[in-house]
Amino acid sequence: MSSISCYAMVVSGLESIAAREIELRLGAKITRKTDGLVTFKIDGPDPDLFELKTTEDVFLFAWGTDSLTYRAKDLEDIRKWTAKDGDWARLISQHHAIKPKTKGKPTYRFITQMDGEHGYHRKDAQKEFAKGLAKFIPPNWRMVEDNASVEFWLTIEEKTAVAGIRITDKTMRHRTYKVAHRPASLRPSVAACMVRIADLKPQHKVIDPMCGAGTILGEYQLFAEGWRVPREAAWGGDIEQAAVLDASANTRRLGKIYLHRWDARWLPLEASSIDRIICNPPFGKQISSEVDINKLYRGLMIQFNRILAPDGKAVLLVSDYAAIKEACENVGWKIEKKFRTQILGQNAVLSLWHKPAPEGTLPALEESTPYVVRNDFKGTE
Repeated sequence: MSSISCYAMVVSGLESIAAREIELRLGAKITRKTDGLVTFKIDGPDPDLFELKTTEDVFLFAWGTDSLTYRAKDLEDIRKWTAKDGDWARLISQHHAIKPKTKGKPTYRFITQMDGEHGYHRKDAQKEFAKGLAKFIPPNWRMVEDNASVEFWLTIEEKTAVAGIRITDKTMRHRTYKVAHRPASLRPSVAACMVRIADLKPQHKVIDPMCGAGTILGEYQLFAEGWRVPREAAWGGDIEQAAVLDASANTRRLGKIYLHRWDARWLPLEASSIDRIICNPPFGKQISSEVDINKLYRGLMIQFNRILAPDGKAVLLVSDYAAIKEACENVGWKIEKKFRTQILGQNAVLSLWHKPAPEGTLPALEESTPYVVRNDFKGTE
């Protein structure tokens, strides 16, 4: 079989991280990166397509455009592009090679996603998409509403449209290990991006000091499986006991993790004992309006700096980048990378920080953030 053209849906702003994983895992050639989308070519069917962690969905590529007009004329173009530019017979054959045929008559459905203000409705676009596909769908196939064996997708985002056949399913974006869920829990693909930029090694001691449902810890464990060598057990904790229990339920099948209930501003860990911190601190809207986010971040970074070893690194995801930047620079950390994205409808920044060695002079501690190790935490392994 000749090369296969695909595209992956990615959380906006994190395309370069996803593209790097696609290159390394699949040996793929990246052909384009645009907002929320990475297109690439592989030599043939590859089961590792289903093992990508930084992507939300993967599709066989039929056609794409950046020249939508927002007017009703787009509908005619969508039908023409679908009928003339998409080699659907080849794509269906590739789909069967990647995902074996189901027993009985194949089923299919059309799915259209549309974002932005256009001079037509999503249902109108789907109707024209279906018209363009009509002659390519075998007559013995049956159209269904759900759980189709073949899904034909059209995605419209402002001036951009892309069409293809979906080859992944909901387990790519939702993960089977997540059995316990919490409000505003981090998306696994975003957590996987955070893990991938942390420059991790098997000997590193890794911690998520505000672990919530344990998604970052889970993605770290999945990433570390690729080393196939012994590694340090990861650490995690949260101020809420319910979160610690949820994190335990979600990660217990993934490997050894030390989980504790603690306040991240008073971590019961030795100085310079951690190599990597990967953390999604609370956004301003996730905490009480009475809490000063700048003060909270300054307190956290003083404590994070205490436990982080010289030359250690920290990956942080926040909405208020100015506040975290001030807090990190206050302890002498240096920015290495940053990515602007959106999390739960809010603008956010994913940043990678480095603690230079030798360790610099610590700033004066705020009265509300004691520089102590507390011994009254409760934990579970």
